[in-house]
Amino acid sequence: QVQLVESGGGLVQTGASLRLSCLASSTTFSTYNMAWFRQPPGKEREFVASVRWSGTNIDYADSVRGRFTISKDNAKTSVYLEMNNLSFEDTAVYFCAADRPPLRAMSANRQAASYDDWGQGTQVTVSS
Repeated sequence: QVQLVESGGGLVQTGASLRLSCLASSTTFSTYNMAWFRQPPGKEREFVASVRWSGTNIDYADSVRGRFTISKDNAKTSVYLEMNNLSFEDTAVYFCAADRPPLRAMSANRQAASYDDWGQGTQVTVSS
């Protein structure tokens, strides 16, 4: 099991930017696929973005493509989510998740069940 700790959330205004970080306590982080999910108030958890173990094959939900950027730094055992031009609809608790070997197929990257470990979440609130 891997411990994941998110940080960087906060209260911002519409149009602002935030950078979320997720630090993994693992010596084999370079072998993990990583993802960000979010859970808006009163709604189910939804996929935001994912990146394969190598840092390539990146995928985004349509609602964030062009505004959010996911990146993976194996040397720092961290994954990041750069969020620009935030809107009220981006308000949610954001979770990072790890898919450890044996890795799931790329076709399953948007499914929460494909991930073995989850962080506790960080709140992002966007005021209109």
